[in-house]
Amino acid sequence: MIDSFTQKTIVIIGDVFLDDYLIGRAHRLSREAPIPVLNFRSRRNLPGGGANPATNIVALGARAAQIGIIGADSNGATLQKLLAESGVDVSGLITDDSRPTITKTRLVAESELRFPQQLARLDTQSDEPLSDSIRAKAKEELRRLAAHASAILFSDYRAGLIDASLTDVARTLARERPLLLTADAQGDLDKYRGFNLIKCNRAEAEAYLNTTLSDEKDFVQALDALLKRLEAQAILITRGSQGLSINAKDKGYTHLPATNIAEVYEVTGAGDTVIAVTTLALACGADSVEAARLANIAGGIAVRGWGNVTVTREELKAGLNGGGTPSGTPTAKTTAGY
Repeated sequence: MIDSFTQKTIVIIGDVFLDDYLIGRAHRLSREAPIPVLNFRSRRNLPGGGANPATNIVALGARAAQIGIIGADSNGATLQKLLAESGVDVSGLITDDSRPTITKTRLVAESELRFPQQLARLDTQSDEPLSDSIRAKAKEELRRLAAHASAILFSDYRAGLIDASLTDVARTLARERPLLLTADAQGDLDKYRGFNLIKCNRAEAEAYLNTTLSDEKDFVQALDALLKRLEAQAILITRGSQGLSINAKDKGYTHLPATNIAEVYEVTGAGDTVIAVTTLALACGADSVEAARLANIAGGIAVRGWGNVTVTREELKAGLNGGGTPSGTPTAKTTAGY
């Protein structure tokens, strides 16, 4: 199954970000306020948000085509370059000169005796709605790129790109030819009615259903309600340190405990890894539980790395045997989950 990933092309459409890390070494407290003063050490940029599933898909050996909105600025150029260098087809990126590239700038403190700690985050983005011309261009790119794809993956960070008219285009394309539709919905679930698989996390499911999910019975009932209400083929809920649960028309309800809760460095981007692996596995013919099992393993590997890390095919294979730390990344002994 993992080796067959190389035969697939996935279109990823979503709210793309540039993740910008400013890293310094804390050496004293400021006299101006009770905050650490950092000496600058390095800066690191990574594709984030709706761009992270695309880099995961390429790392897993498949082809990825990205659709998203960037600004006519240096951060947009950096994000486009990073994606292209990773092997992602960036021809579907759309430049909107009326808005900045969405950028998440994190101030990170490091020391010799502990892992880097995020102190603050500054977000740069526009709250203005997209123009009709930009929306029309996104639909045009979706139609063009989907003609050569096995699946369309929506990575919805609720930053304004994805609306009901865009998912309607995807459903029309899926009716015209065999095309898998998946979504990381970030809680905005109704737009994805009828998709093959819809993913959200526990808090998002609770908010959508206006309920609290406490025990296994709650999750069984919630996933059954979501499956029926959204008319989907499968619904997947990630549950942090409790792993994930999936309910599918072909397999019913399954809970998969987390594969890694002892070596967690950072959970950023792990959900993107989960949706990327699930989509690829389903596109290769896996049933819903097989796809979820692979995704659960991949998520457990991703949280061993720092920032938005990608999981390779080799690491995923190693994860099947209990290994799979992302190459070149540190690990931490914590009890967090993903």
